[in-house]
Amino acid sequence: MPSELCVCDSLSADEQEIVISNGRRKWGKVVTLISFKGKTDANLDQMLTKAKKKVGAGGTLRGNNTVELQGEHKFRMKRFLIDMGYDEDRIRIEQ
Repeated sequence: MPSELCVCDSLSADEQEIVISNGRRKWGKVVTLISFKGKTDANLDQMLTKAKKKVGAGGTLRGNNTVELQGEHKFRMKRFLIDMGYDEDRIRIEQ
C-alpha cells in the first residue's frame, strides 16, 4: 500500500497518552519533553523535524518514545499535536 494512503499515524494517535513536561539540562537550560505512553507507531523522527521547524529550536529523540526540544514550548507543542490529529483528551501537560 502506498505511504500516502496509510492511516497508521491516525490509528496510533487514538491509542496513546502523551505527556508534555519541562525538564532541565546542563547549566540549567530548559527543555520540553514529549513522552508517548503506550503503543508508539508514529514516526517520531518525522515528528521531531516538524516540531523543530514549528518552534525554531533544536531537539533530539531520547530513547524510543520521548521527543526533547530546546526551550519551553509546552502549550505550542500541545497545539501542534492536536493539529497533527492527536486527541486533545489524551494530551496532558505536567507542571
